[in-house]
Amino acid sequence: MVSETTSPAPAIPLRLSGEVPQAAAIGLRFVSAEDGVAVAELPWRADLVGDPATGVLAGGAVTTLLDHICGSAVFAALARERKPEEIGGIATLDLRIDYMRSAAPRRTLIARAHCYKITRSIAFVRAAAFEDSEDDPVATVQAAFALNTARAAS
Repeated sequence: MVSETTSPAPAIPLRLSGEVPQAAAIGLRFVSAEDGVAVAELPWRADLVGDPATGVLAGGAVTTLLDHICGSAVFAALARERKPEEIGGIATLDLRIDYMRSAAPRRTLIARAHCYKITRSIAFVRAAAFEDSEDDPVATVQAAFALNTARAAS
């Protein structure tokens, strides 16, 4: 369910979750984006399993979920701070992932990201992937994204 807001923040992540081929291919579902925070879900699917003996989601699927939700949080933060015509593309500069444990087999994975700082050219994000509680993460992320400022300058 998309959060109710008059901000354009949810529009960009919602569009991206359907238009980015990799996000669509893994079945990523956008949940919400507001005030620099974005949430998405990755439902368990057999074709996303890394080890058939355990039924655990592959690390690449978890990485994709986290990178995507971090970018969504950047767009949610930019929508709060800038006019729509001042928001250009973004690119992942750094994505440091700490895997804490395996994802639980046959469970939907949730990711929550918070864009906590935006400079003129870089956005900084923290995120976690978990099943039930952020206090027991599968993985955490510290990320930096380059902001395309060319659009704002033209």
